[in-house]
Amino acid sequence: MTKADLVEKVTGLGDLTRRDGEVIVETIFGSVIGALQSGDKIEIRGFGSFRIRQRNPRIGRNPKTGERVEVPAKKVPYFKPSKELRDLVNPGEASQAS
Repeated sequence: MTKADLVEKVTGLGDLTRRDGEVIVETIFGSVIGALQSGDKIEIRGFGSFRIRQRNPRIGRNPKTGERVEVPAKKVPYFKPSKELRDLVNPGEASQAS
């Protein structure tokens, strides 16, 4: 599913124009990105949570030349799905676990 597909879904839910759907989707994505940039975590019950993880600096290798390269520390976004979402994606596993 692409962003355009998501806008179509949102627009189809009610009496909304395509522009309204775009604004809604952009607002949601912008809010998630803004919260992650400020170091907050986002929890959406029944869906999952978004967090920032810190990666330590390390020594890597250039695959073409084999030369050692220093990779600096960085922050990366991380998504952890909720148990409900995992069970919906894998319905057979949920009934076996019970």
